Amino acid sequence: MTLGSKIAWDDTVLPFQLDRPDIRGRVARLDGVLDNVLAQHAYPPEVEALVAEAVLLTALIGQTIKLRWRLSLQIRGDGPVRIIATDYYAPADDDAPALIRAWASFDETRIPSGARPYDLLGQGYFAMILDQGAGMTPYQGITPLSGSALASCAETYFAQSEQLPTRFSLSFRKEPETGLWRGGGVMLQHMPKASPGLRSSEGGSGEGGLLTPDDVLAEDGSENWNRANMLLDTVETEELLGPKVQPTELLVRLFHEEGPRVFDAQSVQFGCTCSPAKVRQSLSIYSAKDIATMTTEEGLVTADCQFCGAHYEFDPRTLGFEPTRKPPQSGHSDGRAARG
Repeated sequence: MTLGSKIAWDDTVLPFQLDRPDIRGRVARLDGVLDNVLAQHAYPPEVEALVAEAVLLTALIGQTIKLRWRLSLQIRGDGPVRIIATDYYAPADDDAPALIRAWASFDETRIPSGARPYDLLGQGYFAMILDQGAGMTPYQGITPLSGSALASCAETYFAQSEQLPTRFSLSFRKEPETGLWRGGGVMLQHMPKASPGLRSSEGGSGEGGLLTPDDVLAEDGSENWNRANMLLDTVETEELLGPKVQPTELLVRLFHEEGPRVFDAQSVQFGCTCSPAKVRQSLSIYSAKDIATMTTEEGLVTADCQFCGAHYEFDPRTLGFEPTRKPPQSGHSDGRAARG
């Protein structure tokens, strides 16, 4: 692969369809995105792995949403890793990149040496939130944490909440030579018209009675679905990660007999939507008295973005719903924003 070809596929999501088995899917390649997301915080390796997996899932799932919509994943548990949150902002225009951001909350003192990353979540839930914009009520679906990875949770979510047989194959790592992150993955999903309903009314065959892809798959689609999954099982780590194998070449290697057809790739990049105005808005629910309790000894109210580490400082007299004076016209004149 030439350098130009490698760069062309960095940080992209390629949608495709397998015409013979009536399956759609996406191939994701994330390089700079993972680096930028993980560089915002000094996460332990186990937490880095969970965030990297969540970002890959978000990119693969988010590619389908409409312009200007936002897809969020929220994973909450009672273990050492309490929260993983990601956002995918669909592009504002057809030729613009999508934006991805992510962060995690954890108690490092509770992370045992050699722990398997997914086990650090404990018991909890996997939630998907779709925000269609102003004036629309966000859609939210929740399923318990289950299986052995976040990818398993996402597969269960689609079976349980959407009744769509779905499969993920993901790989990610920090390259020892460069210290840079690479990630790649494939998502398969049976087309909705081939998934009319449940096979059984007695609950699912998954953990705790949760539905699995097989539970929501129509009888006449199971053979095609199983064959596509067996082909996906043959994928190798280097094929998922690249950069020597292009996504289009990967699809031919895996599914050349299934009639793969690709569509326009979507570029993605790390990006955060925080701003002084948004922080002000979040503080507008507090009274002037409440704001006083948040004020530092230096006479400022400070706030840090959990996603990108941007730091904001405000005059407390301009905050809350009973401010004593109006904020300055410029969102930055009463404070400063710095990348962490």
